[in-house]
Order: sequence, then C-alpha cells, then structure tokens
Amino acid sequence: MDTKHVMIVGAGQMGSGIAQVMAQAGLTTYLYDIDKSAVNNGLTGIAKNLSRSVEKGRMSEGDMQAAISLLKGSSDLGEAADCDLVVEAIVENKTAKTKVFAELDGICPRHAILASNTSSVPITGIAAATKRPEKVIGMHFMNPVPVMKLVEIIRGIATDDATYMAVADLTLKLQKTPVEVRDVPGFVSNRVLQMLISEAISCLNEGVATAEGIDNVMKLGMNHTMGPLATADLIGLDTVLSIQQVMYEGYGDPKYAPNPLLRQYVQAGWLGKKTGRGFYTY
Repeated sequence: MDTKHVMIVGAGQMGSGIAQVMAQAGLTTYLYDIDKSAVNNGLTGIAKNLSRSVEKGRMSEGDMQAAISLLKGSSDLGEAADCDLVVEAIVENKTAKTKVFAELDGICPRHAILASNTSSVPITGIAAATKRPEKVIGMHFMNPVPVMKLVEIIRGIATDDATYMAVADLTLKLQKTPVEVRDVPGFVSNRVLQMLISEAISCLNEGVATAEGIDNVMKLGMNHTMGPLATADLIGLDTVLSIQQVMYEGYGDPKYAPNPLLRQYVQAGWLGKKTGRGFYTY
C-alpha cells in the first residue's frame, strides 16, 4: 500500500511528534484532537521544533516549509475518510482507545490501516472493536518521537502480513527502525522499562537514596542517558501508572503492581514535567 495521507488522533506530546515525522517524510498529515486548543498548541510546537532544527543546521529552510505545508490541524474525525493510515495517540486507556477505533472503522476507507501508539494495551483487544482486525496494528513510537529511532510494531492475532509490511516500510521511510514484538501487555519496551522505574520508585519510597542519587547511579554507573525517575517524569506519572496497571491486570503478577508512592503522586496531581512537579520540580 502506498501511504500518502495520514491522520494522527491526539495532539499531545506523542501525537504531535508523530505528526511531525510523518510530515517530514512527505506525507499529508492531519493532526486531530477534539480540543481545538490542543491542535493549535501541537502545530505551534511542531513549528518551533522544526525552526530549531533549521537554526542548528539539521535541516534546510525549504525542508521546514515543505513539512509545515503538509500539516493540517483538524477537529473533525470525518477527515479520516481521506486517509490511508490513522495512528491513534490518545490516553493509555483501553476503553477510550476501542471507542475511537470503532468510530474510525466506520469512517476510514476499507484499505486504510488503523494503528495504535499504545505503550501497553494489547492490540488484539483494540482490533476487536473494528470490522477490519486484519488491518489493525500497534505502532509504538518512543518519546521524544523526532529524536528516538525505535518503533515497536505489534501484530494482533488477526493482523495480516500486508499490514505489517506496509507499516514496517513506512517506519523505514520515517528513518526509524522497526522491531516486531508479540502482542503482550507492555510489549518489550515497557515490560522492561516499567520494572526499572518501579524499582527506582521503591528505592525512593524506602529512603535508599534521593531521586537525584538514584538517577545518578543509573546515569553514571550504568551509562543511561536519563535516570528512571526523570524518565518517568518525562513520560508523565499518570501514564506510567496506567501502563503499570495494564501490565498488572494483564499478567496477574504482583511484581507489576504500581508502587503506592506513584499512586500518591498521581492523586496529588504531581504528574511530572507537564505539570511542573513529579519526582523533580520543573
């Protein structure tokens, strides 16, 4: 399938990043959100990111203008009727995702692929909300999307080979590396990462070290670019909690149970970088 028109559903940090790389790859890209201000903020953020790339010599002025010309803000899900691919990037909640996929199934042309940027929710369950489960797939980008090179590609039980190949080929066109992953809660990235984050939170909760100390051990001792607690703040502690809950429920294993301190921070509204306070103050 030749992908030319795409829609990204959800104009938050991840959705905006996905829209940016799609437009940079020469695809007409709709950035959709039910909240018009979120769409405007997303487009503004993309323009700033591209402008910084020009200033640093990473791209030309002409390439920036070409990418911007391909971006279209939208608050009308009906515009997905023109799309070859839709990538959902909304909250990490199965009920919300299946609702969106059921709506998209009734709007998109029959050839269109429906992809989810979910970081933990199994694709098979999402696909069951549609009449095209063979064309539903996981396309899990890493944060920040324009920088990170990995895309986990998750096949549901019914996803066909043509859908997988189309998404893998597109991933390469985005200058990213596709890795095929089984459809299990958390896939590979979060099955491993969330254990690291959870253990770091436990160390903090038990007073083993400060947040800075824990992160420095991992950065300076294990050569990680970011410590696990700073990573959690960047992801958003509400999203971290949602991912860990999906894994806990999916596997039924107590090792995946969210730490009470994480729950407390989320209840307090300390969600990380996006709210100005999490394990660190921003």
